Amino acid sequence: MSSHRQDSVRRLAAPDIAARKGKVPVVCLTAYTAPMAELLDEHCDLMLVGDSVGMVVHGLPNTVGVTMEMMILHGQAVMRGSRKAMVVVDMPFGSYEGAVEEAYANAARLMKETGAQAVKVEAGPHIVETIAYLVARGIPVMGHVGLRPQAVLVDGGFKAKGKLAEERQRILEEAQAVAGAGAFAIVVEGVAEGLAREITDAIEVPTIGIGASAGCDGQILVTDDMLGLFDWTPKFVRRYADLRGEIGRAVGRYAEDVRARRFPGPAEIYFAKAG
Repeated sequence: MSSHRQDSVRRLAAPDIAARKGKVPVVCLTAYTAPMAELLDEHCDLMLVGDSVGMVVHGLPNTVGVTMEMMILHGQAVMRGSRKAMVVVDMPFGSYEGAVEEAYANAARLMKETGAQAVKVEAGPHIVETIAYLVARGIPVMGHVGLRPQAVLVDGGFKAKGKLAEERQRILEEAQAVAGAGAFAIVVEGVAEGLAREITDAIEVPTIGIGASAGCDGQILVTDDMLGLFDWTPKFVRRYADLRGEIGRAVGRYAEDVRARRFPGPAEIYFAKAG
C-alpha cells in the first residue's frame, strides 16, 4: 500500500471546464505566484499561468521575450499554492509554432515539470494541426483567438479585432477550427462584442472572454489589473480594488516610522531572558 497521502480535494480538469458550456459561467484569473494562487483558489474554477507574467512580474514590454524556464518556474509556484482550481500554463512564443514534434516536446515538458492540467496556445495559420497532435497524445489544450499578444510585433500593438467583416469571418473560422481540433476551451480576447457572442454560439466548447462579451461562457482578467496594482489598465478591465494606492500608503507609513525611530517598537523586538 502506498504511503503517499492523497489530497481529499479533487482538482478541476479539462472535462469539468468543457462541461460548463452554456451553464454556470467559468471564473478564471491569472496567477504567477504561490501566495496569490492560494488566495484565488477558493474563488476560481481555472487559473491561467499566463505569459503576461513577462510584463506583469518581469517588466518586459510584451510577451515575446518570455521563456519556457519562466513559464515552468511560475507554473510550479501556482501549483504549490493551489488545490482546487484547474491550472493552465501558456506556451511561450517560439515554443509551439514550428514542427508539431517540437510543440509536443515543449508541452510535455511544461506539464511534467509543473504538474499543470493543460497548456494554452494562441491561434495562427498552423495551430489547428498542432492542437490535434497534442490532444491525440494526451495533452489538454486551451485555444486563444482574437487579439493575440504574441503577435504584437506583427500587428503593431495591442489592437481590438473583429471590427471589419473580413477579419470577423477569419476569427470565427479560426475559433471553429480550434474547437474542431480538440481544444477544451477557447479564450476570446479583444474582439467586438457581437463577434464574441457569435463565436460562443457557433462552437461546442466554452469561450472565456477578456475584452469580449458577458455572453461568453466564462471570463478572465489579469489579476494584477483587476486588483488595481498598475496606474493604467485597459478599457475592458474593471478595477475591484486599489492595491497600488493601498500599498503606497502602507509603505509610506513604514518609511515614516523608520525615519522617526518608531519602528521597531517593544512589540517587534526580542529581549534577553533574566538570569
